[in-house]
Amino acid sequence: MTSNQTADRRSRLVCDPAELRALFLFEKLNDEQLEWLCADGRVETIEPGLVFREGDPATCFYVLMDGELVLTKQSGGAEVELVRTEHHGAYSGAWMSYIGDKVEQIYDNSMSVTRPSRFFVIDATVFATMMHEWFPMAVHLLEGLFFGSRKINARIGERERLLALGSLSAGLTHELNNPAAAAVRATAGLRERVAGMRHKLAMMAEGKFAPETLGPLVRLQEEAAAQVAKAPELTPMEAADREDLLGDWLEEHGIPDGWDLAPNFVQAGFDTDWLERVAATLDDAPEQVFQGAIRWLNYTIETELLMNEIGDSTTRISSLVDAAKQYSQMDRAPFQVVDIHELLDSTLVMLSGKLGDGVRVVKDYDRSLPLVPCYAAELNQVWTNLIDNAVYAMNGAGILTIGTRHENDCAVVVIGDTGPGIPQDTRGRIFEPFFTTKPMGEGTGLGLDISFRIVVNKHGGDISVSSEPGDTRFTVWLPLHKPEENQAEPESNTGGQ
Repeated sequence: MTSNQTADRRSRLVCDPAELRALFLFEKLNDEQLEWLCADGRVETIEPGLVFREGDPATCFYVLMDGELVLTKQSGGAEVELVRTEHHGAYSGAWMSYIGDKVEQIYDNSMSVTRPSRFFVIDATVFATMMHEWFPMAVHLLEGLFFGSRKINARIGERERLLALGSLSAGLTHELNNPAAAAVRATAGLRERVAGMRHKLAMMAEGKFAPETLGPLVRLQEEAAAQVAKAPELTPMEAADREDLLGDWLEEHGIPDGWDLAPNFVQAGFDTDWLERVAATLDDAPEQVFQGAIRWLNYTIETELLMNEIGDSTTRISSLVDAAKQYSQMDRAPFQVVDIHELLDSTLVMLSGKLGDGVRVVKDYDRSLPLVPCYAAELNQVWTNLIDNAVYAMNGAGILTIGTRHENDCAVVVIGDTGPGIPQDTRGRIFEPFFTTKPMGEGTGLGLDISFRIVVNKHGGDISVSSEPGDTRFTVWLPLHKPEENQAEPESNTGGQ
């Protein structure tokens, strides 16, 4: 609806100071102040429809005198009703104009009327002048409260982020240590196997292997090396049965410690038929040469297995570093269009130390979900807070569910846990600053408040919670269109009553 159409629905009426005094907002004003209001303000009758829209410049302060108003707010891609009231004196609009240009002056919700309604209307600049002239001390107190709360939230928010960063760094260090230690162990083992292979080469050089057997034996070595890469996955029972068969075969053919060699051949995917081919190749060789050939092939297999282990370890380290870069959005623009699943997965990697073995992660991703325009690093902070709270609620044991879907032109992320649930009497306060259900020293009460601000104020989305024992779910809606840049963080106001 255009401003001209809105103006057509309004009619200006006579302002009566006595009627203004009947409104609780003005009941303590003196006659001179009421006359001033009537002179600089106005009474309007507004026909049913929209009065002002959320996000538009806040130009007027409205006080309901008669009729009914409805306040709504965009949430999760839909218009959500906040207040519906007939209470005389309920107010909304440019109520923060007295702060001036220190904050962006926009309507933080939408207001409409359901039937012809009368309002006392003051222009924002007039309202600001009135507050500064009549209530200078109150203005200073309100400004101090407003900006002081912002600074406190910012400082404690920074501390919260530093604490989270320290925890994540410790977890990442632990995760990096495991593959790094595995690579070191595998490298030491590889050095021993290579030394053993040099010893067997010395035997060949001394002529202990007949020349006609060297070619087939080298081909068997190449076959063994290639087989390691395509070894089949065996169940523990299948592997144990094969180890028994190969251990018996090696023992029957006079291989000392054959039971120690059998697991390597099984892991590489070999069976007794392949070992029979080796025996046939060395049919006329002395027993010492046959044993040396088996150990030479075992060294080949072990070398390949150890190199695979080193490769897996270094790949794991690279994956962790990539996840850390993805999580921190290092070297990337603050605002970007991303696959939300990459952010979720990088957060899970960063928190894997906290998840431990007791938490099973179930992913229910809608891979058809479009890319999401967002401040990726800040969204990772939201996922960190929600996942960390879920793990804490489950006391380290349970099922963590992370799902995504497409709804109302929004990307929806649901993070659920199987913890005891959030009590009904505290559920409505969990997004309040400094409110926490954790014991003293374990929580600042800002994690969910910060998450709310990032999702709602920064991205124009919404976040909600539903909870019962064994099923707590935090649902986040993120618009699939680009949010307004530098959007202010509007304070909550549902109309004075």
